[in-house]
Amino acid sequence: MSFHGMKAVLLACSGIAALIAATADANAGGLAVREQSAWGQGASFAGVAAGGSASAMFWNPATITQVPGLQSESVLSGIMPYAANSPNVAASSFGPLGGTGDSGQDALVPAAYYTWQIKPDLWIGMSVNSPFGLSVKEPGAWAGSGYGAYWTNLKTYNATPTVAYRINDWISIGAGVQVQYAQTTFGFGYNALLPGNTQAGLNGGGWGYGFTGGITLTPTQYLTVGVGYRSGINQKLNGTLMLPAGAGGTPGSINTSVNLPDIVTGSIRYRFAPQWTALGTVEWSNWSRIGTVNVLQPNGAPATAGGSVVALPFQYQDGWFFSAGAEYQWNDRLAVRSGIGYERSPVTDQVRMPLVPDNDRIWLSAGATYQYSNKISLDLAYTHVFLKSTSIDISAASGNPWFKPILGTYVGDVSSHVDIVSVGFHYRWDNPAPAPVSTLPHK
Repeated sequence: MSFHGMKAVLLACSGIAALIAATADANAGGLAVREQSAWGQGASFAGVAAGGSASAMFWNPATITQVPGLQSESVLSGIMPYAANSPNVAASSFGPLGGTGDSGQDALVPAAYYTWQIKPDLWIGMSVNSPFGLSVKEPGAWAGSGYGAYWTNLKTYNATPTVAYRINDWISIGAGVQVQYAQTTFGFGYNALLPGNTQAGLNGGGWGYGFTGGITLTPTQYLTVGVGYRSGINQKLNGTLMLPAGAGGTPGSINTSVNLPDIVTGSIRYRFAPQWTALGTVEWSNWSRIGTVNVLQPNGAPATAGGSVVALPFQYQDGWFFSAGAEYQWNDRLAVRSGIGYERSPVTDQVRMPLVPDNDRIWLSAGATYQYSNKISLDLAYTHVFLKSTSIDISAASGNPWFKPILGTYVGDVSSHVDIVSVGFHYRWDNPAPAPVSTLPHK
């Protein structure tokens, strides 16, 4: 096989890798979408698993026992990422082709929550989210195009029916079932190295299932502690591998399973003064379970490219997120909050590639809630995410498992940051009445 033919095959295989990486994680330690609550975002998600809003059920289903009656919450987040790749021209095989400019694509991410107190101590709920996503557009030809994507789009749709029970005034439990559909489209351009605008690509989708569980403890009227669990999802994907004519390998139908992480979130809310509440969160994401992903043909045999088995060596470490914040009840209608977070990315220097140039990050956030009436309240939040200076080394000497001699060496740096604006709308559908006797705090 010629150099150009082999490069075409390997570019397409990198496309499959991009699919899995995107499914894995966009704004929370790689590509998961953390922006599921405008209320929580205002404090960098400090305190979210301990309640405060219907959207807290994303992290801990037991928190819906704090939401009386029949209520809904709708959230819309605008994510504006910036990521520019700058190659080390001397160290990269195709360094003279230059970098990418800004390859991040703005996105709107919706979320919706519904809670219904059907009995004094029993609630049911439903959340609809997009927990994973990616949108990247890179030039068709640049120094790292062998390890990037011409255009990439991933969307996930997750529905989680939930039930929660208040055992007594200071213990509540909850559980839910996750049903997730992922849809992907990827195209890979390398027209600077081949005549014309030749591309390889992949598209497809699939289903995955999991569960959630959680507990809240309220030992005093001032303190709430919550722990929530989102199980790992083994996301099933079916798609089509498209290769240029004569490239070799096994173009056509493929399938794979991606082991997405378990996530455990622990939070506290402590009202230490009549108008002040301290907030805190610690979160662990079990990214190390993803391991190496094998791509298969319909008959169960490995998919191949140019005679080589297509195996995707994700070797992520576990991710950690820490945040602290405070909320101030300005008056009967207005509450303001702020928070700072630190996130240790699961993507290390050893396995980083241009499509997923993630690194450790710091979150700075501010937000507010305005109680318009006894039925309506509004949330607004803004976050700026600072990413640690990021380097990429895909070479034989680096030991990066993505390195392919035929694709050459890529060494460079990535300049990244993210701006996020979220709005939330709460509506109570029934007529507010005196809540059942309880010492559980409610916002």
